Amino acid sequence: MASPRTITIVALSFALGLFFVFMGTIKLTPRLSKDAYDEMKRAYKSYAKALPGLKKIGISSVLLRKIIGSLEVGCGVVLTLVPGRPKDVANFLLLLVMLAVLFFHQLVGDPLKRYAHALVFGILLTCRLLIARQSDDRPEREDSREEQHINDQEKNKVKQS
Repeated sequence: MASPRTITIVALSFALGLFFVFMGTIKLTPRLSKDAYDEMKRAYKSYAKALPGLKKIGISSVLLRKIIGSLEVGCGVVLTLVPGRPKDVANFLLLLVMLAVLFFHQLVGDPLKRYAHALVFGILLTCRLLIARQSDDRPEREDSREEQHINDQEKNKVKQS
């Protein structure tokens, strides 16, 4: 039977992955929702206006939206389908994207209701990453405890001799 930690990681990975595939697709194409796509276009135009440095390095609002949307779709697919370490890398990249999105919303002065989703999903990504990393660290601690116990036993044998 799978441990609760494993079930939590799998469930979070799958749900977060599907969410980011959906949101990234909305940023890239109007096929899912024309209204949401138009809203994303408008929002990214305001982000690009608030950051004139992006224009100087050749990043337009369209390119910024497509970069973030592609990252979300790609990392969402990895979180949903790919096993192992790549999920942690995708999780970390999505966490960076969420931090950037929060920065953009703050920069243009959006109210909390406009970026609450980014806060929630940033927290969920952080929790998923912490749980995944914690499960990796635990066996090492147990191994070191066993090694310490063996070393203590050997020292006791040397003292008795």
